[in-house]
Parts: sequence; structure tokens; C-alpha cells
Amino acid sequence: MKKIAVFGLGAMGYGIASSILRAGHTTHGFDVVPEQVTRFQANGGSAGALTDVAGSLDAVAVVVLNAAQTEAVLFGDDAIVPQLPAGAVVLACATVPPNFAREMEQRCNAHDVHYLDAPISGGAGKAASGQLSIMASGTKAALDAAKPVLDATAETVFTLGDTAGAGSAMKAVNQLLAGVHIATMAEALTFGMTQGVTPDKFLEVISKCAGTSWMLENRAPHIIAGDFTPLSSVNIWPKDLGIVLDIAKSAQFSAPITTTALQQFVEAAKMGLGGEDDSAVAKVYARNTGLTLPSEKE
Repeated sequence: MKKIAVFGLGAMGYGIASSILRAGHTTHGFDVVPEQVTRFQANGGSAGALTDVAGSLDAVAVVVLNAAQTEAVLFGDDAIVPQLPAGAVVLACATVPPNFAREMEQRCNAHDVHYLDAPISGGAGKAASGQLSIMASGTKAALDAAKPVLDATAETVFTLGDTAGAGSAMKAVNQLLAGVHIATMAEALTFGMTQGVTPDKFLEVISKCAGTSWMLENRAPHIIAGDFTPLSSVNIWPKDLGIVLDIAKSAQFSAPITTTALQQFVEAAKMGLGGEDDSAVAKVYARNTGLTLPSEKE
């Protein structure tokens, strides 16, 4: 059994930490929200200050929001990488630009620490059940060192190359589709409402037809229930689709559908919905058309 730390105990990170703990590893959880750390320790997570445990860690999973937060964990004020023993591995799970992943790999290697570019997909439910899809790229040594974490958290591990960057490139492709699918689901659901199609009937029928998608089947129930508790928030998408468009610009690639979807999430954030579930982008369409969505839960 290994000693592993998870940085970031949000919806995804908490599930990942719980899956690692369930696999029998000594698991530490760290987060800027102290209550999340306390909760994880109450559920079996190991206690201990970072400075006390870092030198004995075999692996670190960084499950934060973006590149800036990833860099802060690895090389910021309380930098974890210089404290890790030689041969430890960092699994970086946030959606970040490929060039950033390559830079982090080089900086980790300078400390004799392996770096695995390991963005994740599957949502909070699959994180908690250890059934994520992980788009991994890195050296064979990094993959080998990360295997206990991958085995505990993933149903499918795609190995995409022997250097960092390829995993993040694939995640950008996935996020392009996922963000577009959520916005399109919201557009289709509210369009149906203008024609007398209720949201619950929309889901019943379209989920069995060619127009369905995983995102439609996963997010439409949130709208039907009127429950916008954030499992994946609106605020994630201006970041992730922004990364997609930055990569597209560097490749001189036009991505007009992504641009349009991005604007819907930006508008949702302007409406004060940034902290709500990303299915709340439907409220943009409802506002613009004068529709009334199912009431939110008290």
C-alpha cells in the first residue's frame, strides 16, 4: 500500500480521495476549505501537516480548478514538489493547456519527481465510485509510479504518449464537446418548451433518440428537478472553453460553435449563476424567451 495525498477536495477531488482510501492506501487530503479536510479525515483520511507527511509520499494527485492553482500547489508558497522524495509522482488532473503540462513536467523532473499529465472525465459520481476515464501522458516511469492511483480511481486509462501535453490536448477535445453538448441541451430543452414539449417529456423521448448525448442524459434531470446544486459549475466552462479557443488560436483553427457555446456560459455567469450547476445555462434561454423553468428546490 502507498502513501498518497490529494490536493483539492471539491466534488471531483473528494471522490478521488475516497476511492484511493477505499483501495487501502494511506490517504491525506488537503484543501483551502478546512471543513473539507475535517470531513475527509472523519471518513478515514489520514491526518498530518503537509510538511510532516510530504517526505514520505509516493504520489500526489492535484485535483484543482486550473493551471494557476496547479502551479501554486506544485511550486507556490507551500510548494509540494521540492518536499517530495525522489521517484514520487505527481498526477495533474485539472484541465490545462498542453504547453503548461509540458512545463510542469520539466520542472518536476528537475526535482527527480515524475509528472503524469492526467486530466479526468466522468463527473463526481464516477470519481466517487472509482470509475473515471483518465487521459494520461507521461514517461513509462511516471505511469508505473502512478499505477496505484490509476487503479483506484479509473475504469479506463488512455495512454496517449510518453511526454506530458498529449493528455491535456485530448482533454481539450473532450471539453469542447462536453461544453457544446451542455449548451445545446439547454437550447434544445427550452426550444421544446416553446412548442409545448415539457422538460420531462423532452428527456423521456430524446434520451431514446439519435439526438441524445451523455451530457443531455446527465444534466437535463437537474433542470427537470429544479436542482442546480453544483456538481460541475457554470464557472468551469468559461475557463475550459477559453483554453480550447486559446489552443485553437495557436493552431490557426476556427471554432465558431465553441465560441457560441462559450458566450452562453459567460452570459450565465453575468446573470450571477456562476456558482450553480452548469445545467443552469438553460436559465439564459429561459430569460431571453420568457419561459418558466421547473421551480428550484427550497
